[in-house]
Amino acid sequence: MKRPITALAFAASLAFLAGCSSLNPFAESGPKPAKLPDFKASAELRPLWQARIGKSGPYVFQPAVVGEDVYAAAHDGAVARFKDGKAVWTVNAAKRLSAGVGSNGKLAVVATTAGEVVALDAANGAERWRAAIGAEVLAAPAVGDAIVVVRASDSRLIGLDANTGARRWVFQRATPPLSLRSFAGVTLEGPAAVAGYPGGKLVAVSLANGGQLWELTVATPKGATELERVADVAGTPVIGRKELCAVAYQGRAACFDATNGNALWSRDFSSSVGMDRDSRFVVITDDNDAVHALDGSSGANVWKQEALPRRALSRPLIVGDFVAVGDFEGYVHLLKRDDGTFAARTRADSSSVSADLRRFGRDGFVVQTRDGGIHVYEAR
Repeated sequence: MKRPITALAFAASLAFLAGCSSLNPFAESGPKPAKLPDFKASAELRPLWQARIGKSGPYVFQPAVVGEDVYAAAHDGAVARFKDGKAVWTVNAAKRLSAGVGSNGKLAVVATTAGEVVALDAANGAERWRAAIGAEVLAAPAVGDAIVVVRASDSRLIGLDANTGARRWVFQRATPPLSLRSFAGVTLEGPAAVAGYPGGKLVAVSLANGGQLWELTVATPKGATELERVADVAGTPVIGRKELCAVAYQGRAACFDATNGNALWSRDFSSSVGMDRDSRFVVITDDNDAVHALDGSSGANVWKQEALPRRALSRPLIVGDFVAVGDFEGYVHLLKRDDGTFAARTRADSSSVSADLRRFGRDGFVVQTRDGGIHVYEAR
C-alpha cells in the first residue's frame, strides 16, 4: 500500500490517513477498489522463474538485481541470492530485518530492526561486517565500490566504508514536522548520492565527505496546516543521461538539466510512490492510482490510464515498449508505453506488490510480493 505519514502528532496522522483513500485502500468505509477491467491481450507476461523468501511484515523489501542474480530479504532475517529460480545461498542475517537489499555484486547489504547495517559477501553470503547506526532504516542501502550509503527514517544519510563498515560521514538537514513514512532510498551517481527530501527538495551529497553539493526544488509546500503542507519527494530520483527527474506528494513533477540544475519543466502532481522515465516519456503513478505518461522533454500530457482506482498501484517501470505496475492484490499490469492501453495481466500471488519493480535484462523485471514471492517476468 502507499506510504503512510509519520509525525509527532499521531492523532492527526490517523485522521489524515482515514480521509485519504489512496493512502489507505483497505479502509472499511469509502469507495472500494476498482474491479479489474476486461481487455484483449496484445502482449504476454512470460514467467522466466520464481522463488520464495519470507514475508515483508510491516516493511517494504526491495530486491536487488545484478546481472542475472536477484538478491532478496525478508522481515524474519532471511537473505538470499537467486539465479534461474534457485537459491545460490540463503543466510539468516538477524532476528528481524527492516530493509534490503542493496547490492553492487560484491556486497549484499540489509538493515535490522535493531538499527544495524549488515553487509554480506555477495558470492557466498558470509558476513563481512556489521555496523550499528542507532537509527531505524526503511530503505535498501545504496552500495558503491568504496562506500555504502544508508538512509535513516529521519532522512539522515550515513556513509559507511564498504570494506569495514566504519562510519565515514553523516549528512543531516532540517525536515518539516510531518512527512511520509518513506521506503525510498538514494541513488548513487558518479561522486554523489542523490536523495529526495521532505519539503520537496532534491539534494546531492558528496560520497567522499558527505558535504552538500547542490539542492533543487521539486515542489514548494502550500497550505494553512502542516498536513496540507506535506510535499515530500516520492520514490528515488530518476537520473538519465541529461536529465534528473522527481515527483512530490501534494506537489509537482519536475525534470532538471543534470549538467547545471536548470529546470526543464514542472507540472502539478501528487504521488507517494514515484516515477520512471526513458528517452521519450516520464511515467508517474498518482495518488488516485492513475498512471500518466508525460513527454520527457516538455512535460506535456501523452496519455492517462485511470481504470485502476484504489488498487494501491506500485511505482511504474518502463520495460521496452511497455509500462508495468503491480497492485494490492498481487496483479501485475502491463500497459502499452505509447498509448497506455492494457496489453497483458498476470497475478504473482494474492499479496500486495509494494516494492518497486526492478529491471531484469532487456525486457524483463522482478516482482517481490509482501508474502515473499520472487517472480521474474519478460514482457513480450
